[in-house]
Amino acid sequence: MANTGYFTVGTNDVDKALAFYDALLGSAGWQPMFDSPRGGRLYGNGASLFGVFRPFDGNDATVGNGTMCGFVFDSVDKAAAFHAKVLELGGTNEGDVSDRGNGATFGYCRDLEGNKLCVFHYPTPAA
Repeated sequence: MANTGYFTVGTNDVDKALAFYDALLGSAGWQPMFDSPRGGRLYGNGASLFGVFRPFDGNDATVGNGTMCGFVFDSVDKAAAFHAKVLELGGTNEGDVSDRGNGATFGYCRDLEGNKLCVFHYPTPAA
């Protein structure tokens, strides 16, 4: 079985992005793992990694059309709190946290530079 190991987003304003993601990811138990000498930071939660960096090629960071990072939570309340934290930190709402069918709960938002984030809780299937 393969799992997603990491996801990164680009930034043009490292200081602003790090303040946003330090507060957001810190609220969900993620820790800073590595600061890039080129600008940016890698975070970890013990299972996966998330990074915000200046693009390696030196060009401006842009939002990937159709690109989205999903953060899974073990409860609807935790997913909703993370979504609310994005909005509190100045991000924008792309869809309230709500049941999308079969008990799966999803919400959508964007960070300060327009990168799309998903928060979700998927119920554990009955054995």
